[in-house]
Amino acid sequence: LVTGGSGMVGRNIIDHNESNNYKILSPKISNLNLLNYKNIENFISDNRPDIIIHTAGVVGGIQANIDNPTKFLVENLQMGINILTASKKMNVKNFINLSSSCMYPRNSNIPLSEDKILTGELEPTNEGYALAKISTTKLCEYINSEDNSLLYKTIIPCNLYGKYDNFSNNSSHMIPAVIKKIYEAKKN
Repeated sequence: LVTGGSGMVGRNIIDHNESNNYKILSPKISNLNLLNYKNIENFISDNRPDIIIHTAGVVGGIQANIDNPTKFLVENLQMGINILTASKKMNVKNFINLSSSCMYPRNSNIPLSEDKILTGELEPTNEGYALAKISTTKLCEYINSEDNSLLYKTIIPCNLYGKYDNFSNNSSHMIPAVIKKIYEAKKN
């Protein structure tokens, strides 16, 4: 099961050459609403996925985070808690949680390492999103520590961009925004 299959990361997982070796479930929100715990539990019960790759989320660039901190915190946290606790209850053995480098303190030195998470102030412009990602990451760790047969792990990529990215003027991340501005400047 790939949550967020219509987003950039989810679509790239589904389109990957190796994906043909698997039966991939990637339901639309009308079939799997991650804000509805019972909906998730029923979906997992009906479909029995071997692994869940959680890429869904409310995402956007700095301005979107500044304008909607409550939405970024509450909805991402609720989705993460719902999918993780339902997966645990339904005994899904393998879970990959996609997180974000915004989890690191704003003044972290490079290279980043996981032990730096929760050691300093977060970037205020995307703090709500970061708090949700930190919480779901910790929940994965707790589930795995309580039952090591449940392999719940988090991947923390940094500055993703690529095929199926969002190049919107209002909600894109930095790298696609720069790519779009350079493209438009050259074109015009």
